[in-house]
Amino acid sequence: MKSLPLALLATAFAAPALAYPVTVQSCDREVTFDAAPARAGSHDVNLTEMMLVLGLTDRMVGYTGISGWNRLDDDIRAGVAELPELAERYPSREVLIGADLDFWFAGWNYGMRVGGEVTPDTLAPFGIQVYELTESCIHIMPRDAVTIDDMYTDIRNLGRIFGVEARAEELISGWETDLAQITATIPDAEPVRVFVYDSGEDTPFTAGRLAMPTAMIQAAGGRNIMDDVDASWTRVAWEPVVERNPELVIIVNYGDVTAEQKIAFMKSNPAFAAMDAVRNDRFVVLDYVEATPGPRNIRAIATLAEAFRAR
Repeated sequence: MKSLPLALLATAFAAPALAYPVTVQSCDREVTFDAAPARAGSHDVNLTEMMLVLGLTDRMVGYTGISGWNRLDDDIRAGVAELPELAERYPSREVLIGADLDFWFAGWNYGMRVGGEVTPDTLAPFGIQVYELTESCIHIMPRDAVTIDDMYTDIRNLGRIFGVEARAEELISGWETDLAQITATIPDAEPVRVFVYDSGEDTPFTAGRLAMPTAMIQAAGGRNIMDDVDASWTRVAWEPVVERNPELVIIVNYGDVTAEQKIAFMKSNPAFAAMDAVRNDRFVVLDYVEATPGPRNIRAIATLAEAFRAR
């Protein structure tokens, strides 16, 4: 699907089209907006990119939590060029209040911590409404396994909140078409056994049943070997990883440890030598912005599907 550069979307889709008030579901809350937010912020690179593809930069006063972990590629750098980064990692409540936000798009472990100083409840008295990333709701409520539809839900809800529903539906329709074309090419075969390696040497940080990569892997014709772990992003022991013998390892690329260093660690560790993925040098690198809920998920599924076919 062809789309405008991120930097141009703000002017192309700037005018609200909906009547207010509008109410959306945000985890276990209903949030009502009497008007489109005018001084919005977002946390993390994937959530910020959702705002950018909807053309909302002219409604934003800044973003948080990107440069502390991620490097901006050209598209995102251009999209946020006029916006300040209010905090390199997790912002304090004072930072968000000081920026005079009226809206913050964040999530649990995406800018907010359960019991922390920055939550929907602590920001509400200062006129800051929060919409929570759907994938992150597991940290505060029971929920079913994550699906690609969760990303669509966030795009659709942001479209309603900001009065750009037509743009949201255009994006979702394009992604659905692209995904259908990808899944049509997947052979009818036993799913590829996949492990997601985010970080950590003593104990790996990985994606469980409730993290977006599990849905992406399944859509591409694989199976996350940790899909029985009833958690989102979490730590596990190496022993079950070795026992379940992944045929392919997804490396999540971000932070101070490079993807190459993570691959080198796995290939040099004798404990992993018999693992199919290591023996056959089967690694796929996904940038953090691809592996977390956001506009690049469908493109990443195509990358995984191609890698799985090559087993």
